Amino acid sequence: MKAAAVVRVAERVGALLPQRADWVAARRAPRRDLVAGLTVAVVALPLALAFGVSSGLGAQAGLVTAVVAGAVAAVFGGSNLQVSGPTGAMTVVLVPVVVRFGATGVLMVGVLAGLVLMGLALARLGRYVRYLPTPVIEGFTAGIAVVIALQQVPAALGVTDAHGEKVWAVAADAATRFATHPHPAPIAVALGVAAVMLLGARWRPGLPFSLIAVAAATGLAQAVPLNLARIGTLPAGLPTPSLEFLDPHAVAALVPSALAVAALAALESLLSATVADAMSVGEQHDPDRELFGQGLANVIVPVFGGIPATAAIARTAVNVRAGAGSKLASLTHALALAVIILAAAPLVSHIPLAALAGVLLATTVRMVEASALLALARSTRGDAVVLALTFTVTVALDLVTAVAVGLGVAVVLALRAVARTARLEQVPLEPGDHSAEEHQLLAEHIVAYRLDGPLFFAAAHHFLLELTEVADVRVVILRMSRVSTIDSTGAHVLGDAITRLQRRGITVLLSGIAPDHEQILTTLGVGDQLRRNGQVFPDTPTAIAHARTQLLNPAPHGREPHAGSDAAKPVQARAHRPRP
Repeated sequence: MKAAAVVRVAERVGALLPQRADWVAARRAPRRDLVAGLTVAVVALPLALAFGVSSGLGAQAGLVTAVVAGAVAAVFGGSNLQVSGPTGAMTVVLVPVVVRFGATGVLMVGVLAGLVLMGLALARLGRYVRYLPTPVIEGFTAGIAVVIALQQVPAALGVTDAHGEKVWAVAADAATRFATHPHPAPIAVALGVAAVMLLGARWRPGLPFSLIAVAAATGLAQAVPLNLARIGTLPAGLPTPSLEFLDPHAVAALVPSALAVAALAALESLLSATVADAMSVGEQHDPDRELFGQGLANVIVPVFGGIPATAAIARTAVNVRAGAGSKLASLTHALALAVIILAAAPLVSHIPLAALAGVLLATTVRMVEASALLALARSTRGDAVVLALTFTVTVALDLVTAVAVGLGVAVVLALRAVARTARLEQVPLEPGDHSAEEHQLLAEHIVAYRLDGPLFFAAAHHFLLELTEVADVRVVILRMSRVSTIDSTGAHVLGDAITRLQRRGITVLLSGIAPDHEQILTTLGVGDQLRRNGQVFPDTPTAIAHARTQLLNPAPHGREPHAGSDAAKPVQARAHRPRP
């Protein structure tokens, strides 16, 4: 048994490792992939710098993450077109970790989150991570955009000593300090860079206006004494690998943050891979391999001092539009950034922080699709509530809480909608070849109810109230053939309803129970007495015939069996344990 388990695990790990077929596509058009990779690198450079600064670990951490995570995820990931690196959503989660645990805490969180992602891949849970309601996704995406914009307020205003527990509090403090000592140069640079990026994207989408705007702002800051805060000196080359940040004693305190980072990385990566598949022809990513690749990247990146990474939808879209067709493009992007670190570190160090703030401000504008938000808000009241709630909690509290709250409310609303599909409908009985007097007797004393839809905990209470209000009948036939699903709560409520009807002297017959539903009812002891008395039938016509026979041959003196007889014993729903 142990040997077989080891073999299964080995086979599973082998299926997650790179395959020779992954690089077949790279032979088709390598020049096109190289051009696409260089294009993405030009776009990713200012974003990597900006996200590194925004995370609190510095520009170098952002560059290192783009290089290492970009290369590892490209080789081990499950998408041919995915581009990975630091993202705005991840910085939103990391800022509280930096404040509470410092830089070493962020590195530890990255390793732990990577291990969680690899565990999800081994458990084959990749396909389920994507099942998140659209209002929740759109709500936290809009909320993230607002949070990232608020994070840029201090740098855009030229304030370096703003304080506050939440990002909106820091932004408010920065605005107060700016009003006391206004300095127009930083805000002019930030808004200028953002404007160039947004207007340029409409004019010529193919040009890297983010790099052009940052280069122009850097040149202006060098030529004119604007007294702007800058990135500072960056070391040439990748940092020396180190494991000094590992602290086993801090694992327990960092697990919640690691789970949040892993959840965000999984969600954003799989969404990005889905977008890439939709933008291309014939591409289909492997969700489990993608989680494994992202997990391995996040385990390795902290060793070089980088921050947790995930796939980036914007950079992946640029990669696809630039003509990428294989993993070679995303790998080229990482190698190109590594060359920039080696050759252009002195130039990068002169970039004003206000210029990077402008890059991220423009990025937040692109993140929000107003038309999609309006469409969701107008679709249903439930979607509007989930969207607004997720957005508000993201901005006011944090991303993880927002996703949990939004998902919880969405699940409750979905259960409510499904429960409303369950119906208890009275149906006419087939007349057959009987006299008018007998038809009148049937109409007055027999009633058949058809149960439609799911009979589960969210719909069971309504079913019980409706069924037990039956009056002036002697036989109730419950037609179960259209019950789509039944859980233990629904089975228990069904047994309770049967018991209440029998206590009122009403005979209950069941018909058309599906085999899987029969197993649940039998296990919980629902309808045992009915089965022993022969009151459970395979179809409705047989149940109707039995009801007619019972009415034509009533008990002595026209009375039902007395309360102490076996025939009158109520049916109990015993949910404590299965029968032997």
